[in-house]
This record gives sequence, structure tokens and C-alpha cells, in this order.
Amino acid sequence: MARLVFILGIALALVASMADAAVVERTFRVGNLTVSRLCESTVINAVNGRLPGPTLDVREGDTVVVHVINDSPYNITIHWHGIFEILTAWADGPNMITQCPIQPGHSYTQKFTITGQEGTLWWHAHASVIRATVYGALIIRPRQGTKGYPFPKPDKEVPILLGEWWNANVVDLANEAFLNGTSLSASDAFTINGKTGDQYPCSKEDTYKLEVEKGKTYLLRIINAALDNQLFFKIAGHRFTVVAVDASYTKPYETDVIVIAPGQTVDALMVADATPARYYMAALAYVSRDNSSNLPFDNTTTTGIVRYKSASPSSQPVMPTMPSFFDNDLAFRFYSSLTGLCRPGDGTVPLHVDEHMFVTVGLNFAACLPSQVNCITQSLAASMNNASFMFPTTMSLLEADYKGVEGVYTDDFPDYPPVFFDFTNASVNSDTALTFTTKSTKVKKVKYNTTVEMVLQNTAIVGIESHPMHIHSFNFFVVAQGFGNYDRATAEKSYNLVDPQERNTVAVPTGGWAVIRFTANNPGMWIMHCHFDSHLLLGLATAFEVENGPTPESTLPPPPPDYPAC
Repeated sequence: MARLVFILGIALALVASMADAAVVERTFRVGNLTVSRLCESTVINAVNGRLPGPTLDVREGDTVVVHVINDSPYNITIHWHGIFEILTAWADGPNMITQCPIQPGHSYTQKFTITGQEGTLWWHAHASVIRATVYGALIIRPRQGTKGYPFPKPDKEVPILLGEWWNANVVDLANEAFLNGTSLSASDAFTINGKTGDQYPCSKEDTYKLEVEKGKTYLLRIINAALDNQLFFKIAGHRFTVVAVDASYTKPYETDVIVIAPGQTVDALMVADATPARYYMAALAYVSRDNSSNLPFDNTTTTGIVRYKSASPSSQPVMPTMPSFFDNDLAFRFYSSLTGLCRPGDGTVPLHVDEHMFVTVGLNFAACLPSQVNCITQSLAASMNNASFMFPTTMSLLEADYKGVEGVYTDDFPDYPPVFFDFTNASVNSDTALTFTTKSTKVKKVKYNTTVEMVLQNTAIVGIESHPMHIHSFNFFVVAQGFGNYDRATAEKSYNLVDPQERNTVAVPTGGWAVIRFTANNPGMWIMHCHFDSHLLLGLATAFEVENGPTPESTLPPPPPDYPAC
């Protein structure tokens, strides 16, 4: 009888769960849009004629169906950044990893279910550099609504999407950089919710404005959608309480500055407790490389205006005191101070590790490819463990894996670099055995449910900077991070195995390292890459080939009927 009651209870819970869930169906039409910015008119790609694109607002448990129609002149894919694509790898979106691109004039329907996730994520194009303007917020609410928040209910929620802007066609710039064997040029401006702000020419009216009321609390859902810049974000006269990162709750962390890398999200509460007036919100680049390098970067500041409802609309906004572009200490203090909020039922750090990996990440040089017609002798490249990733051209990695097609990739990505050296010492850049890499399409093959620990070690071979490393379909625990060369005997003493932050993108410290752990419990082909798009194009990537599990519930189903062909 007790067993019958138990089963009946489970059945009722499942029925209630299904009743709470919904199917959220949207159409994303990608096409050209003419936009005026910085005194010029530019044609960009945009979704549904908007920049940023539409916000997907869903609840945990919902099934999302998005019909992507490509009316643009470029090949397109859409990636749902941070989503656990449980048995829906065909919908993940990275070009030539899980699918061939959606060609102009074609469409593809991507379907996935939100399982065990709450908070702020986002979606973006994942082909070439088109995500410069093809992106939008993806907000996942608890099933029980705001009652499910583990922090005080805000009076209002506000997406803040930080981006970059180029006056020229960014795809043309990326193609030119490839032909020359160089990297993408610096942007002309930064944006807040698609607007540059009144610090730029011809931009007085192109400024994002947020009206607030004295005493009310605002949940800012901050997303860094920039291609190639980590950012500092502040609001004059106000402080933040960080309550989540990458759709994972954190213990409340108070700060007056948000540091956020491309791909990352930060949920922060802001109380409107200042003297009623107008205040600038501002974002500028965190340039993690050595400031003596003299390499060009976008040194501009984007602004929005926070206006108290009772303030005079003509009053001059107060500007926050912004950090130095090169403030590595501030960035590390922010990133390393975050800890996870442990709630009943949440996942915990795996204490047993099946696969240990030590992976160097950084820039190199490589021989010019035949297609790089303007490249002379050598090309700028990037690598992980000195393997510079080359995207396949005839078939996606996932399709090749599913169909058992050989010759598209190899499963011999190395667990360790070919040689250990003084990784963060810039003087090694004279050693050609270290500075040069070769192109290949190597992936790491792991069995279903394998727990992986990766030490991500920055190198100083060609420059030194912080790399935001992102893995698709999995969150990982950041159990430790530090500067210099990783030393296991010392580092293990600092491992946080109790309440580390959980993320999908980690900014590996400049001239330092980070240790992450995750469990590969979803079959498929999952790219791991630097979320600086210029570094991804240079080869700073690999992929995890996760095998099927022992049951139908852990086996990847076949691709949908409209799966794009190359």
C-alpha cells in the first residue's frame, strides 16, 4: 500500500510538472537592417528588424521552439548560450560543430526543453562574426515565478545587453583579417541595449534610458554580448548585489563595479537609494593584456542614463569614476570573490575525477593557409595544447559522429601540452618550437557520465591576456584560479569543493590559470572555445565528443527532418 501511495504521488507530481510547462514558439527572421550610428548609415544583420533581437522569456520546464528563417546574405546559425541541450544536440547551433549553417533563403526549426535552469542566459549567431548584431536575452524564470527567487523580489527586471559596434561591415573586416593572417580590428564603439550613448558623435538621441523610482529595487540582467572585449560596468552613485552568474545563483556579493567577459551574464540587484537625479550607467573595456604592448583597442565609453522619476529631465547626469582599462587586480578580485548559493536539490561539486586534463590556451603563429592570399610567411593563430582548431567544411562534427563518417575529425586531442615550460614568461616567444602551431580538427572523446577536471593555463607565447573559455551544454564548477604557472601541490590547498561558483564561461586570469570540473552527462559533440570571436576564428577551440549512455534516455536521437545540409 505504501509503495502504491508513493507511485501515485510521483505520478501526480509529474502531471503537475507537465501542467506547469508550456511550449514557447517563436519565429526568428534574420535579415538586413539599415541602422544609423556614429554619423554613418550601416547595413547589419538583425533578427526581426531589432537590435538587440527579441527576448525569449520562458520558465523552467518549458519547451522552446524557434523557427529560424535566413533572409540574410550570409550563412547563419543560432546558439542558445548556456542551455543544457539534453538529448537535443542538433539544436545547439555552433556552425559545423552540431550543424551545417542555414543557407540564405532556407530555414531550420530548433527545439529544446529548459531543464533545471533559472536565471539569465542569451542567444546569438554562431557563424563567422555575425553575432556582433545577431543576439538577444534568454530569461528563464522559476516555475513558481518570482516566489522562487532566493533573493528579495525586485520591483522591476531590466535586461542590460552590452555590445560592440563597427561602422564597417564586420563580416568583411573578419574576412580581410583572415586573408591577411591577422586578427579582427578593434570596434568603433560599445553599446548598451544596442545604443551607443551620448559620449559618441551624433549619438545624443541614441542613448538607452532607464527610469527608476526612489526606494525601489531593480534586477539588472547584464549580458556581455561583445565580440572581443571584457567590460567594466558601473552606475554612478549606486551599488550592486550580485545574486547570479551564468544562470546559476550565487551568495549575495556587494560591489560597485561589475566585471563581465563575453558570453557571461550577471544578475545584480540595484536599489534606487541615491538622491533623485540623473546618473550615467557606463561600460568600458577591461584590457587584460600588458598595457605596454601598445596594441590598439577600443578605448571609448558607452553610456546609458538612469533617471529618477522625480528628477529634472534637463539635469546633467553624474558620471561614475571608471576603473583603468588595465586593472587586472580589480577584475580578479571580482571574479574570484563569487561563490555558489547551495540550496537543497542543487548539484554539488564532483569529488571523484575520471579524466584529468591540463590545457594551455593562448596565441601562436602558424603557416599561412593556401586560401590566405595576402598572408606572408606566417599567420596569427591560437591553440589549446598547441593544437589549433580548424572547422570542418563538408559535414558537421555531430553528423559525422552520429553516422560514423571517418576523415572529418580525429579523437586525439591531447590531455597535456606537448612540452611543459614557463608558461607565463614572455621571453619564451623567441622559441619557435613553442611559438608555432599546426591546424587540425581534434576532439576529446569521453564516456557518458565522465567527470572531467581541466586546468586551463594561460600562455604568454604571443601576448598575454585573460581568455573567456566557454563550453557548450554544460555548467562547470570553478574550483580554483590564480596567477602564474599552475602548481598542483600548492593549488589543491585552495580548491573550493564546498560552494564554488558555477558557470558556463570562465575568464582565465591574465598570466594565470583556472581549474574547472564538470560531468559529461549529455551525449553529443560540444565545442569548448574562447569567447573572443577573433580567437575562436584563429583556432582557440576543441570539442568534447560525449558517447551515448547505456539507456534510451541517455542516447542521442536522430536529427530532425529539416536538419540543414552543407
